[in-house]
Amino acid sequence: MTDPTGRLALVTGAGSGIGRATAEALAAAGAEVIVQDIDPARADAVAEAIRTSGASAEALVCDVADEAALAAGIGDRQVGILVNNAGVAGNNAPLEEIDRAAYDRMFDTHVRGAFAATRAVIPGMKAQGWGRIVNIASNRGQVGFERSSHYSAAKAALIALAKSWAREFAPHGILANAIAPGVTRTAMTLAYGETAVEEEAALNLLKRAAAPEEIAAWIVILCGPAGEFMTGQLICPNGGDPITGI
Repeated sequence: MTDPTGRLALVTGAGSGIGRATAEALAAAGAEVIVQDIDPARADAVAEAIRTSGASAEALVCDVADEAALAAGIGDRQVGILVNNAGVAGNNAPLEEIDRAAYDRMFDTHVRGAFAATRAVIPGMKAQGWGRIVNIASNRGQVGFERSSHYSAAKAALIALAKSWAREFAPHGILANAIAPGVTRTAMTLAYGETAVEEEAALNLLKRAAAPEEIAAWIVILCGPAGEFMTGQLICPNGGDPITGI
């Protein structure tokens, strides 16, 4: 049975929201954390906050889809935990307003970003014979959404990548899972306004939005001893929006 203590964790998009909460939670659990974000101020602030708490962290500022920059930031170290969290909002756009630039940005950040980060860390995981990969998807990747279809599609792709990587990497002791949160109170969701967040929260059974720390707690579980028999699965902390499956 193993836990995050002493493991090197890379959390993408860790400058705010679920990414920040995850970086802090993994650090509190004993991991050394690489705080990746495209925004230097946010990455530095999170890394400094973690160090102030007595844990180990460093900032890595780059585009998450830049595999070479990610690999350079990791160097010859072996990452044991990867959380593919980096993402951008869909802006609730109808199909006619989703141009090629918006589509490419969505898939470059969510899908290409997860692909690049995983390629950057997988040699080290294989060398260790141990690894944990968690893709942050969305409830909209499960059931779709009447606006921002490119966002739903990108999140669905992250679910499929986790399932595929679980099959591919299991012989190397590497587990891969995805998490599909419901509405969560982050800067990204609050950019739509408090009313929009409350309206979406009203659709779930608990009638509230999640805190980022509630999602991060599941990631720590998947990366710790309690998650050792879990791979290729989708975890859904969504307050009951939706309830799917058997």
